Amino acid sequence: MGESVKLIANNKKAYHDYFIDEKYEAGIVLAGTEVKSLRMGKCSIKESFVRIENGEMLIYGMHVSPYEKGNIFNKDPLRVRKLLLHKSEINKLTGKIKEKGYTIVPLQVYFRGSLAKIEVGLARGKKLYDKRQDIAKKDMRREAEREYKVRNLG
Repeated sequence: MGESVKLIANNKKAYHDYFIDEKYEAGIVLAGTEVKSLRMGKCSIKESFVRIENGEMLIYGMHVSPYEKGNIFNKDPLRVRKLLLHKSEINKLTGKIKEKGYTIVPLQVYFRGSLAKIEVGLARGKKLYDKRQDIAKKDMRREAEREYKVRNLG
């Protein structure tokens, strides 16, 4: 277990808008300057989404800021990037997506050792009342923690 995991970007909004059923770890095809930019933490996956086209998994809208010390080798920050997953996993996800209400959302980008990875989740959309329930649960838990803290300090 000697591999270190360094988180670069997190997509908290995905957990708010979707029920995450399964999670997969995928590699990302990047250019050299993009890797350097990721190492500096310059990445956003808030507005990004994943599609499967021609048996390949692609991520759209993942913003990797151009590397400051880069020159002509810098790529377009919002270019479409290929995700690396086993063929069997891609086929399984393709089958699930054809079911009603399923989609693939990016959850987080991180380095595992020296490799840039992205965690994608098979997700079902939440309805408005589901979101309200989640907010109510969060408020109740926060209130309970606050009362517990006050009791133990007093």
